[in-house]
Amino acid sequence: MKITKVKTQNFRLLKDFSIDLEKELSLVIGKNNTGKTSILSVLDKFLNEKTKFSYDDFNIDFKNELEDLIKSDDVPEAFASKGIKLKLYIEYDEADDLSNVSRVLMDLDPDNNNIVLGFEFTLHYEDFLKLRSDYRTFDTKENAKNTEKNEYKPKSLKDFLKQNLEDYFKTRKYSFEYDTVTKEITETTPIDLVKENINLKDIISFKYISAKRDVTNKEKENTLSRQTSTIYKKQEDNTDKSQATEDFKDQLSETDNTLSDIYKDLFKDVIKKVQDFGGVKFNDTDIAIISTLQHRELLEGNTTVVYTHDDHKLPEHYNGLGYMNLISMIFEIEILVQDFKRDKDKKPADINLLIIEEPEAHTHPQMQYVFIKNIKKLLGDGIKKEDGIHRSLQYIITTHSSHIVADSDFDDIKYLKAITKNNVIAKNLKDLRIKYDDDPKQYQFLRQYLTISRAEIFFADKAILIEGDTERILIPTFMCKVDIEQKAKLLAEGTEDTFLPLLSQNISTIEVGAYSQIFEKFIDFLGIKSLILTDIDSIKVTGQNAKGQDEWGACSVSEGTKTSNSAINHFLSAVTWNDLKALPVATRTITVGSSVICICYQQEENTYHARSFEDAFIHLNREFVKANKDTFQGIKNASYFDDDEKSPYYLADKCVKKKTHFALDILYHSDESFSNWNIPAYIKNGLLWLKED
Repeated sequence: MKITKVKTQNFRLLKDFSIDLEKELSLVIGKNNTGKTSILSVLDKFLNEKTKFSYDDFNIDFKNELEDLIKSDDVPEAFASKGIKLKLYIEYDEADDLSNVSRVLMDLDPDNNNIVLGFEFTLHYEDFLKLRSDYRTFDTKENAKNTEKNEYKPKSLKDFLKQNLEDYFKTRKYSFEYDTVTKEITETTPIDLVKENINLKDIISFKYISAKRDVTNKEKENTLSRQTSTIYKKQEDNTDKSQATEDFKDQLSETDNTLSDIYKDLFKDVIKKVQDFGGVKFNDTDIAIISTLQHRELLEGNTTVVYTHDDHKLPEHYNGLGYMNLISMIFEIEILVQDFKRDKDKKPADINLLIIEEPEAHTHPQMQYVFIKNIKKLLGDGIKKEDGIHRSLQYIITTHSSHIVADSDFDDIKYLKAITKNNVIAKNLKDLRIKYDDDPKQYQFLRQYLTISRAEIFFADKAILIEGDTERILIPTFMCKVDIEQKAKLLAEGTEDTFLPLLSQNISTIEVGAYSQIFEKFIDFLGIKSLILTDIDSIKVTGQNAKGQDEWGACSVSEGTKTSNSAINHFLSAVTWNDLKALPVATRTITVGSSVICICYQQEENTYHARSFEDAFIHLNREFVKANKDTFQGIKNASYFDDDEKSPYYLADKCVKKKTHFALDILYHSDESFSNWNIPAYIKNGLLWLKED
């Protein structure tokens, strides 16, 4: 039995939100403020009911709608319930135990294996009328206070709703009928789970590990040691007691050395899991749990996690915070798995859902790789009890880590994207396969490329697609130089910049070689503004082959008759060669779904049209290169720069020994403000275009 879909309405950023869940791991990614924590919160508030809904939990658009409705002079005759809603779409199969869900089944058709559970914190029409009436009375009294007291500020409708929300909004739980043909639910005749006294705890168990973990490496905290005590308690409450647990009881009054041996057995599984995750270094440090009982008779407060190093046992807080966080997270998972098993004589719930928020906290990239590689192994067995009862475990991991994304299964990833200020959507990355149906090889390339490197684009607001190492080395410097020049220009004009500096924006730069066109559908999927920096790559006929066909070769732009650049030929295929050379930046932009892409290549500058970056840079900065030619490691034939008759195209072709070294030469010979050389116009104009929102 598993949850296949979660739908939410009017909860914070989740205005009209739907996310598909995988059978095991669903990796939820997205930039900040795209609702990742909101998914956890709405599930927790409805399923665990430990915290109440507040007025601030409402989506802003819904707040405005509600306030307008209350203040309006027109009273609607009726309306359906309004407020926060959550629906869980559940599938089961013939192997599942249906004893707990039998009372919520709406359709006895054997071909319909779907259950839809609904949770609401909503306002019904009758309560709306009462709310409206009560508010008007409240407003009248507040205005009267304002008349009596000169400095009194009347409370607003927002204040009234914050104070009295639960008098009108009520929590309700339902089971809805699901139509397998239309894929729609019928909300008119649900089963009221509260009235029917149906206990949902037997159907769904939801737990989470928050990003706000209490792990510290302060001397007095002993976070890990406290967790080992909790693990023991959970095992003690559960029927699955290990032999180590029984031994502990028998030997409670023995010496610390004896108990430490027992602890080694008691906690061996969780320590093995820590080792699998790289929480300790092989042949360097190890982790152990020892007893500090000292004649005391209770476990709590008497286990201590230590690190063994060269036969010395060091306290847990001596270890780095990253390792402590990783180990603590594994301990916490072990605690929650015990919770999922439930107490004595109770079966686990039919559905067990775990959310782990931002496991990357305090951990370096290698740890993050290890974590995501091992998490499926750690949780793959699900919830098993020694009496043979077994339940699967679904788990959601939310992350901002490109390292975790890069080492994840493409099909597990759910991408959250803000479509308005008050609404986000979730996309399945595996759905990209459909977009690339016409060329599966492109999809395969994209999938391999993004999971091996450059996964940071998932968390970017904008992207720069470049051809290779030269641009990768220089783009940050170009962005810095543009920021410096724009600031000076606006200061001289006495105006303020209406856009953030480039280096203050969330821009991802990725190398795509000659394959930027393959990323078109992916950029559309992400919905981000993107700049493609490429070369015009002019070519001309250089001869004919044995079959009488024209052979083409590289040449200067002035001699060229077309371009060999695949990105330009893809995105600007309708533009003729002559028009292409003169095309301004504004008309090199194309709209791709929800994204805008600008293709920038060399343009005529100071009466010369370059073919490549090196060609363009040498043209603009010939004196800079000439003055430093003897110490430029990336050029050869340095004396050619003394001949003013040699064209920049010729110098780029004959003198640039290695492009990456040439790029590093530029940086090495720059002054502090990068003012002793100029950026080619096609790059500068592209960056200025990208800078704008």
